[in-house]
Amino acid sequence: MRVVKRRLAIWGVLLALLAAGIAYALRPQPIPVDLATAAPGLLRVSIDEEGETRVRDVYTLYTPLRGQLQRITAEAGDVVEAGKTQLAQIEPAAPAFLDVRSEAEQQAAVEAARAAYNLAAAELNKAKADLTFAEGERARARMLITRETISKRSLDDAERAYNVAEANLATAEAALNVRQHELTQARSRILSRQEMQSRTGPCECVPLTAPVNGVVLHVMRRSEGVVEAGTALLDIGDPTDLEIVVNLLSEDAVKVSPGQKAIITGWGGEDLTATVRRVEPFGQTKVSALGIEEQRVDVILDFAAPRNHWQSLGHGYRVDVQIILFEGEVLRLPLGALFRQGEEWAVFVAEGARARLRPVVVGQRNNLSMEIKDGLRAGEKVVLYPSDRIADGVAIVER
Repeated sequence: MRVVKRRLAIWGVLLALLAAGIAYALRPQPIPVDLATAAPGLLRVSIDEEGETRVRDVYTLYTPLRGQLQRITAEAGDVVEAGKTQLAQIEPAAPAFLDVRSEAEQQAAVEAARAAYNLAAAELNKAKADLTFAEGERARARMLITRETISKRSLDDAERAYNVAEANLATAEAALNVRQHELTQARSRILSRQEMQSRTGPCECVPLTAPVNGVVLHVMRRSEGVVEAGTALLDIGDPTDLEIVVNLLSEDAVKVSPGQKAIITGWGGEDLTATVRRVEPFGQTKVSALGIEEQRVDVILDFAAPRNHWQSLGHGYRVDVQIILFEGEVLRLPLGALFRQGEEWAVFVAEGARARLRPVVVGQRNNLSMEIKDGLRAGEKVVLYPSDRIADGVAIVER
């Protein structure tokens, strides 16, 4: 009997230990989590976009007329003086080559002009003959009137005939002169390039000088050749007077106003400060790299830093621009600690070894952090990136 009781006691102890081990193994384990601490710090909210530097006032030199442009020797970076530095010159362009039909037409025009000249010459000879006859008749009438053998009316007729013949001679001479010029004009249309070059004197070139003081920024046309009126030749500007242009989405541009601060980075030197000067009132439709139409607005900024800090920048250089919308010391949390709970923002606060759900009131935010206006105190720890296993009251342990 004593042996049976002893065996029962031993088996009872073993079963109790087994049950305790199973219960311990199946107990809820704390969930390992990452924790973040709510702490005051600098929160900066900005619009980040690529920008480009440019000379504030760029002057483009255009050709005023069609002609033969001489080769431009100016180089980018050359200093020019307004009205004194000659940058280019244009001479009259040679006429275009005539095709067979055009040449035949011009030859026919020359023959017609020559025939008209011969006709005018014949008319001149006739006018001279008429004047000679009228002059003789007038002299005869004057002699006879002294003898009173003709009437005064006959003398007047002779005088009038002489005056008419004299006027006809002047008309014929003018007509011959006109026909002479028409013949010369017709012949000039079929002059060859060699004949024109042999008849021309020194080059009647039109010099193009710098319109303003500055530096040559870019030469668009360098080689010699025929150019049309209005052809862009080169850009001139002052590289020490730079501004920054940023092409923002219209939904971002409405948040920007003149006077806001900006930070310039990514240009190869230390960070620079700038100030928004103007938000363009006109937006343009542009297509993104993904083929999406976007409304873009140009925002113009001025450097706030001294020029010796950015003097290595030039026209058309790329920069990264951060336009500051908000900057201040606030209680902040990483964005990964917050989530939506209905219409509110919430976090899981680590209280002891338990996660407690707590709604919070948020303010400003950027890509990394968010301002906590109410619901948390500085120094409290919250669960970072809570998974669906985290709930109110769940045991947690810091990873």
